[in-house]
Amino acid sequence: MPQPKALIIGAGIAGIATAIRLAVKGYNVDVFEVNSYPGGKLSEFEQQGYRFDAGPSLFTMPQYVDELFRLAGKNPADAFTYQRLDPVCNYFYADGSRFTAYADEDKFAAEAEAVLQQPAGQVRRYFQKSKAIYQITNHVFLEQSLHRLKTFLSKRTLRSVLRLPQIDALRTMHSANQKELSSKRIVQFFNRYATYNGSDPYQAPATLNVIPHLEQHFGAYFPDKGMYSITTSLVKLAEELGVTFHYGQPVQQIITAGNKATALQVNNNFIKADVIVSNMDVWFTYRKLLSKRPELFPEKILNQQRSSSALIFYWGISRQFAELDLHNIFFSGDYEAEFNHIWKQKNISSDPTIYLNISSKFKPDDAPPGHENWFVMINVPANTGQDWNTLIAKARQDIINKLSGQSGQDIASLITCESILDPRSIESRTSSYQGALYGTSSNNRFAAFLRHANRSSKLKNLYFCGGSVHPGGGIPLALLSAKIVSDWIGD
Repeated sequence: MPQPKALIIGAGIAGIATAIRLAVKGYNVDVFEVNSYPGGKLSEFEQQGYRFDAGPSLFTMPQYVDELFRLAGKNPADAFTYQRLDPVCNYFYADGSRFTAYADEDKFAAEAEAVLQQPAGQVRRYFQKSKAIYQITNHVFLEQSLHRLKTFLSKRTLRSVLRLPQIDALRTMHSANQKELSSKRIVQFFNRYATYNGSDPYQAPATLNVIPHLEQHFGAYFPDKGMYSITTSLVKLAEELGVTFHYGQPVQQIITAGNKATALQVNNNFIKADVIVSNMDVWFTYRKLLSKRPELFPEKILNQQRSSSALIFYWGISRQFAELDLHNIFFSGDYEAEFNHIWKQKNISSDPTIYLNISSKFKPDDAPPGHENWFVMINVPANTGQDWNTLIAKARQDIINKLSGQSGQDIASLITCESILDPRSIESRTSSYQGALYGTSSNNRFAAFLRHANRSSKLKNLYFCGGSVHPGGGIPLALLSAKIVSDWIGD
């Protein structure tokens, strides 16, 4: 029999992982990427002696990366190494208090009690509830498709279904956290996890309180060669398995014949395939690549509320700060007001929560000697036509004022170089509709069931992976989407 042919649209992390899995299954795989580099959001760039990871900067669930190497018969440690973080992150509150989030649960609970006046016993009970949500949801909602009958026919699924009330879908994250925890500052801490998938803790279901377990129990890590080494190591693995990457090669159209996807149009050439997988945002997959088949559009899904986006300043800083670590958070004084700006007013608070990542803390050659590379990010609304130039200029000054006040240093005078990424450029560089980082938001209690499936219900041979489809955005879930697609193909 001839080797089956698989074509993948987009070399984001999910597209690369799908390519690896299909190559292991015996497919001849080609990947078409519009950019001149792989990785999508998980990319890098250099400027004036500083190296920046352009997108995701928190690495969790490394087992999903390791699994790809093992599938190919390789030892992950020979190609990709990382170290576990402790502490995970430093938190700076508006009242001047500072909280260190330790990886060890007992140290975390003790620190919460000492600094935030949060009883340690409540913290431990909170983590147990987070663990329970994970145990109920992981194998059913994250590692399998919700759109296949076989998912719901196993005993494991039945046990999870019987425990569904425990996933706390009827309360919001904030209301659950406020009920379970007594310190306002620790409530703000746990509310922050809604931003891990671009949602609002004052609207999103308390089911998302599973996220602390992923970070606390499984840990947070730093790849020894930086976040972009996730991309480069997996691309190398894929190429060793025979996958061919075509950079600077945008797909023009998905070719269909009746109810079947049959080929891709690239550079006005038609390339036939047995399987087509889109790692492009599902919105653009339909509106752009299937524009001739509007009857196929899942309008309810495509019109769902988008997740939040980000405004990122990449700054070369001409000194080092001993009080800062790899991950740092500077909280806003009024968290609910900040989210109201994002979700209701569609603009930016004058006191945004600031995430500051400094990879040169662990990888010194990312900055010149005595300097640091600052990745400074705030959450912002998706692009719906706002005056971004005005919003960015004001946000930049607000961020500088806040960081200067917290550090006692004139941050503006320390900036040696600058690049900016905003919702408009996120959309243009990564084909993420409206610059939304995670596809649709999870502000609806049924959000897990409303994401687009990993296979088309109307076109045979067409599959979907990446953050805009099930099970969601972020590196771990994108990698799981690749697993779901691979398990579905040929099954």
